[in-house]
Amino acid sequence: MSEKPIARLAVIGLGMATRPHLDALEQLRGTVAVSGVFNRSPAKAEAVARQFGFAVFDSLEAIAADPATDGIILATPPNQRAEIVAMMTAAGKHILMEKPLERTLHAAQDIVTRCETAGVTLGVVFQHRFRAAALRLRELVNDGSLGELALVRAEIPWWRDQAYYDVPGRGTLERDGGGVLISQAIHVLDLMLSLTAPAQSVQAMTATTAMHEMETEDFATAGLRFANQAVGSVVATTATYPGAIESLVLDGTKGTAVLKGGALHVCWHDGTREELGEPSGTGGGADPMAFPCDWHRDLILDFAQAIQTGRPPAITGREALRVHALIDAITRSARTGKQVEVQKV
Repeated sequence: MSEKPIARLAVIGLGMATRPHLDALEQLRGTVAVSGVFNRSPAKAEAVARQFGFAVFDSLEAIAADPATDGIILATPPNQRAEIVAMMTAAGKHILMEKPLERTLHAAQDIVTRCETAGVTLGVVFQHRFRAAALRLRELVNDGSLGELALVRAEIPWWRDQAYYDVPGRGTLERDGGGVLISQAIHVLDLMLSLTAPAQSVQAMTATTAMHEMETEDFATAGLRFANQAVGSVVATTATYPGAIESLVLDGTKGTAVLKGGALHVCWHDGTREELGEPSGTGGGADPMAFPCDWHRDLILDFAQAIQTGRPPAITGREALRVHALIDAITRSARTGKQVEVQKV
């Protein structure tokens, strides 16, 4: 007889972003159960249910009322989150939410506060943190191997064609809350902030290039100063054809670590080197979902174990507010042309 699953999750929203979630849940079958799926398009829900052998919920209310559902994976567009979060927290359902939490820092803070007040677990899908190379880099930072962090460089040279932005609502303030910063670069920026001191101030500019017709930015660059007085830079775009692998470089007083996709290269000041992983894609090219589901699998398993044990998940909603605050600061600085302080969260 198989063991009882450690958690039963419902999946809400079945757009492009759920592909790795569904594949990961298939790998976790028996450990993490799927109580059912829901989508605004019943036909889409039925198709996914047939493919994976899941049940279908006919309403959000049915999920909230289901005693067998411990929590949800919420993968709707950002502008649909608040109402669903209100319903699920009232029902005591734990929430694993696709990035971003919401369209603005203030709205994201409201979601985090609501979940904390209700006593439900809120996890956020920043799967880049679960790559083996990123985990090794975290070890090197935490144990002091790199020395004092002096300089940070993040580069996201991705590509999205015009058809991507022709999808109704995509790249708009009303649905997504922004462009490349909140929809694509947010992953690398979150990973960066998980390895550095808090970002303190920003000087930035954003633009929409000739590559796209869209409401929001497809290019952003910023100079950063961190709380420990380290400095850094960010360049993010979806206008670089055909798209390249993103990179994060940490320059410490004892060594320099270069994380490029799933590969880590470390050059120590004593002349020795360390390499780990391969520069696997993370969705920077024409297919935004061209990456394995392993990182989602480990993240979902961590969230399920957090529900089971009562501990916080690896990436909490409160922690995710840091990257929202940074994106807010970059946007404000670009709008005013001035250096701005990053709001403390």
